[in-house]
Amino acid sequence: MIFERTARREFAQAAAGISIVLLAIVTSIQLIRLLKDAAGGHVAPEGVVALLGFALVKFLPMLLTLTLFVSVLLPLTRMYRDSEMVVWFASGMPLTDWLRPVLRFALPLVVVIAVLSLSLSPWANRVQGDYLAELSARSELTTISPGAFTEVRNGRLVYFVERLDGEVDKIGNVFMASIQEGKLGVVMSVGGRQETRENGDRFLVLENGRRYEVEPGSAAFKIMDFERYAVRNSGGEVRKTSMSPSRMSLAELLEQPSAENLGELIWRVAMPVSALLLAVMALPLAYVNPRSGRSANLLIAILVYAIYSNLILTCQAWFIGGKLPFLVAVLLPHVLMLLPMVALYYGRMSGFRLKRVNAAGVMR
Repeated sequence: MIFERTARREFAQAAAGISIVLLAIVTSIQLIRLLKDAAGGHVAPEGVVALLGFALVKFLPMLLTLTLFVSVLLPLTRMYRDSEMVVWFASGMPLTDWLRPVLRFALPLVVVIAVLSLSLSPWANRVQGDYLAELSARSELTTISPGAFTEVRNGRLVYFVERLDGEVDKIGNVFMASIQEGKLGVVMSVGGRQETRENGDRFLVLENGRRYEVEPGSAAFKIMDFERYAVRNSGGEVRKTSMSPSRMSLAELLEQPSAENLGELIWRVAMPVSALLLAVMALPLAYVNPRSGRSANLLIAILVYAIYSNLILTCQAWFIGGKLPFLVAVLLPHVLMLLPMVALYYGRMSGFRLKRVNAAGVMR
C-alpha cells in the first residue's frame, strides 16, 4: 500500500504539471487565433472568451490522453535513471507489479476522457457552431474595434471608427470605404449612430460628413457633403448550422449510421481505448540505460504516440472510403499497438528472469 500510494502520488504530480503546460500551450495558440479573427472583424470581440472555452473542451480528450501517457512515462524514466528500478528488480519484483498502481491511476482519467470524447466534445462543437451563427447574424458594427480598420462583406466594405460610445449605438469620427457598381466610395463623418427601423432593418446613420466617389481608371470624381447618410448593416436571422458528424451526439450517430457518422464514432471510441493502452505501454517504454542518453526513450515514446494517432486516423479514413469494415476499423489500430506492447513486456520480463538466474548462479 505504501508503494502504491507513493507511485500514484508521483503520477499525479507529473500529471498536474504536464496538464498545466499543455493547457497553457493550447490556450495561447487558440487565443492568438481568435484575437486575430476578432481584429480582422471575423469574430465579435465579446465572443472570444466563450469560443476559447468551447475550443478547450474540444481539445481536452487529446490533451488528457497525452497527459496520462507522459505522466506515467516520466516518473518511471526518472526511477530508471536514478537506479531505483535496479533496486526494484534486485528485490525480486517484476515489471508487471507496476500494472496495478498504473491502472488505478489511469482508470479515472480514462473515464473522464470517455465522457469528454463521447458526449462533451460533440456538445461543445455544436454549441460553438450555433454561437458563431448567432454572432454572424448580429450587426456588422459589433465586429468593429475602435482605432482599427475592419473589413466586412468579404472586403467590399472597410470601416475605421475612432471611438465607440455605449453599446455601439453612437460612434465618433468614422471613415468608410466601399465598392458599389464598380465605383469606389469613401465617406468621412464626425460621428453617427445605429438605428433600427420598424421592419427590423438596421442602418448606420452618419452625420455632417463628406462622400468622395471615383471610378477606377477615370479622372472624374464626385464630392458630396451631407447632413445625414444612412448605410444598411448586414445581419439578420440566425442561420441554421450544418449538422456535421463532429457535432452530433452519440445517439444521433447510431440513429443515422452513414459512413461519415460511423467514422466519427471510430475516433470517439478510440480516445479512451488509446489512453488506457498508452498508459500501460509507458511501463516498458520508460526503460532507459543510465549510462546512455537520457532522452532516447522519450523520443521513442513521442514516435509511438504519433504512430498510434495516425493509425487511428488512417483506419477511420479507410472505413469512410469503403476499404475496411466497421469492426476491423475499430479494432485494427489497437491490435497493431498491442502486438509491440506485448513484445516489449516479453523482452523486459525475459531480461528480468535472466538476471535472476545469473544472480542465483553467482550466489551458489
